[in-house]
Parts: sequence; C-alpha cells; structure tokens
Amino acid sequence: MPKRRPRYSPIHPGEALADVMQEAGLTANALALRLRVPANRLTLILNGKRGITADTALRLARYFGTSPEFWMNLQARFEIESAKDLLLDRVREEVIPRKIAS
Repeated sequence: MPKRRPRYSPIHPGEALADVMQEAGLTANALALRLRVPANRLTLILNGKRGITADTALRLARYFGTSPEFWMNLQARFEIESAKDLLLDRVREEVIPRKIAS
C-alpha cells in the first residue's frame, strides 16, 4: 500500500468567516444582528462547533456579496477532509470498487 503523505487539519469554515469579519471590523454580535440570526449560531460556527447551513450560507452571501455556494463549498470541503482523516483507511479496506467493463 502506498505511503500516505502527512495531512494537515482541515480548515473549518468558521476560520474563513472570522477572517472576513475581521476585515469588515465586525463582531459576532454585530453580524448576527445584520443577518437576523442568534448570536450563538455565529459564535458556534466561529469556534468550529457548528457547520454552516444553507440558511446561514444564504444570509452570509447576501450580506457579504458572495455566493451561497462559496460558503457551502467551504463546509463541504471541511466535512470531506475531516471524513478522509477519520475514515478513508477503513473505507478502502471495507469497500471493493466496482469493476467497469472494458
């Protein structure tokens, strides 16, 4: 089996959101008011304890002038990379690839 290269921890979308907020000079409470969401939703995202939902992605996109896909792609990438770190070896052992007729 090929040797796996060392992996870095996946970046939670809350880290990207924190950077955007810092550039905009926003606190979690201020952004929560503008997005019309509970402040704890944003603080949980910023602390990496909650993911970005479609609702939150739509609100962030509207406020920051981005697309909802931008925020959802950050979340999806984080989830996939986290799953790879935890499950990839097990999946490789348990799942036999389908053979394609040539």
